[in-house]
Amino acid sequence: IKRIFSSLAPALSALVNAIVRQKSEVDFSWLSGEWDETGKWAFSLRVLNDLGYDLDAGRQDKSVHPFSTSMGLYDVRITTRTSPQDLFQGLMATIHECGHALYTQGHDPKDQRTPLLDGASLGIHESQSRLWENIVGRSLSFWEHYTSVLREHFPGRLEKVTPYDIYVALNQVTPSLIRVDADECTYNLHVILRFEIELDLIENRLAPRDVPEAWNAKMKRFLDVDVPDDAHGCLQDIHWAHGAFGYFPTYALGNLYAAQFMEKILLDIPDLWEHIAAGSFAPLLCWLREHVHRYNRRKLPSEILMAATGAELDHKPFLNYLDKKFSSLYNLR
Repeated sequence: IKRIFSSLAPALSALVNAIVRQKSEVDFSWLSGEWDETGKWAFSLRVLNDLGYDLDAGRQDKSVHPFSTSMGLYDVRITTRTSPQDLFQGLMATIHECGHALYTQGHDPKDQRTPLLDGASLGIHESQSRLWENIVGRSLSFWEHYTSVLREHFPGRLEKVTPYDIYVALNQVTPSLIRVDADECTYNLHVILRFEIELDLIENRLAPRDVPEAWNAKMKRFLDVDVPDDAHGCLQDIHWAHGAFGYFPTYALGNLYAAQFMEKILLDIPDLWEHIAAGSFAPLLCWLREHVHRYNRRKLPSEILMAATGAELDHKPFLNYLDKKFSSLYNLR
């Protein structure tokens, strides 16, 4: 992790700095006001069904912190959270947790009632949620299909909004306080911050009582953000409260795995974005079922990645993905 993060952090910082300097004014007034919870909920269920989530073997509910869980192969549940002031927060959480659930629902049933019926690792699990949420759910192709569907759920409010308007809105790069709300470019910097604090705690360079001060200083250094209180700082995640140390890096690994998988998927399915723009997600899900989901715990993450992509874990596909996407969005070249 130290080796990967040492290469990743400077490149991410450089990209974020370039974007912040280049940012232009965009009109997001169409996002203001309150959005009907019923419409958002119905739309999220439509997307869940389209992506391939089996609602006969699962369900979606609300919670303060989104999560997925399973009671068995045929009972895989997810939760999401919504805000009346945020049109897309609940949907993005839904798609994220759907990625986890699709992985679990895709496990080979021959391993039921054994320890093998689980994901290969937390990092591989996160690769599935991040791939669906960010690479797919925040893509222009996705919204070329779903903008008209979204209009149906909010009549009279989105008639002048284009797929590109939504694409731009969902891909704003803004250094912020909360990890789960962070954009793709800044997200891994939130993870690196937590990783460094965990390392300092475990190696006795930092006392627990000094975590808030260390947190606030790193937020300023990494993201140039001032932390108003601990609720928006070191107490914002549930992980440390229940002892999940070493967990945060799996999110960053998930981003790297996802980009590396997607690089190979696009070679194997060159017209993938055309399928997605038509609302067809089966080709992508079938690829993931074949190359990732079905192995359960019968292969190590490194073995799954090597078999699927022909390469060991590399941060470059992720950086290439970000650079291509955000250089175009922010006219960096």
